[in-house]
Amino acid sequence: MKKIISPLFVASRIFLFACFALVYVIQGYFTHLTQKDPYLRKKKYSELVNWICKLCCRFFGVRIQVLNSPAADAPGLVIGNHMGFIDILASGSTRPMLYVTSKEMHETPVLGLLTEMGGCIYVERRSRLGIQNELKHIIQALQEGLNVCLYPEATSTNGEQVLPFKRTLITAAAHAKVPIHPYVLNFKTVNGQPFSLKNRDSVCWYGDISFVTSMVAAFSLNYVEIEIEFLPPVYPTLEDDRAELADRLHSMIAKKFRPATA
Repeated sequence: MKKIISPLFVASRIFLFACFALVYVIQGYFTHLTQKDPYLRKKKYSELVNWICKLCCRFFGVRIQVLNSPAADAPGLVIGNHMGFIDILASGSTRPMLYVTSKEMHETPVLGLLTEMGGCIYVERRSRLGIQNELKHIIQALQEGLNVCLYPEATSTNGEQVLPFKRTLITAAAHAKVPIHPYVLNFKTVNGQPFSLKNRDSVCWYGDISFVTSMVAAFSLNYVEIEIEFLPPVYPTLEDDRAELADRLHSMIAKKFRPATA
């Protein structure tokens, strides 16, 4: 019999998340005001994101198993599959990172503020005119020894497959002369049940599902189990064909991805 979730349970979790978000925004804004050195500011932002992701995973029942995590002193471009905001919390808890996200997200109420206080690097996916300038920001962060996380699918998915990878931003690693750390994220169980088409809407944010609807569904969960497996690092060069590189990375991740079952 399906367990009935108390509205009070959901409301209490939303309130707790709002408290966490407020502390996160205050700390991020404090960093913005007090840290004038651009590198140190970005480093503080990445550490703040790592801290808040760990905190949220602990209090909201996101249980994570990390396999083959790269050494802490091996920064690079981190790429993985993307299904929603829960997997951002999971990946963000593994190490301090700056995230690449869209300017469209920056323009979204609440989410825009949260991404800005996390030091996100914005790209305009609705237009390719400024892509080279945006690429420079990613390259600079990587050259400074910071981890940068990129979702090359350029969108979140419904858990059925890993979408083809966008190519241009992946080349930042070659320009910065740093490795690419690919990982695959798999939802193992949702409330104790295997990840499936029936429960994926509780953990995946895709299509026409609104942010509010997705958040309420996630806060209704008791717990979710996630596995993050880091795959062998890839060392790209400027001579590599970017289409072949993107396809190679996609193949590595797609082979390890376990889609929602019927």
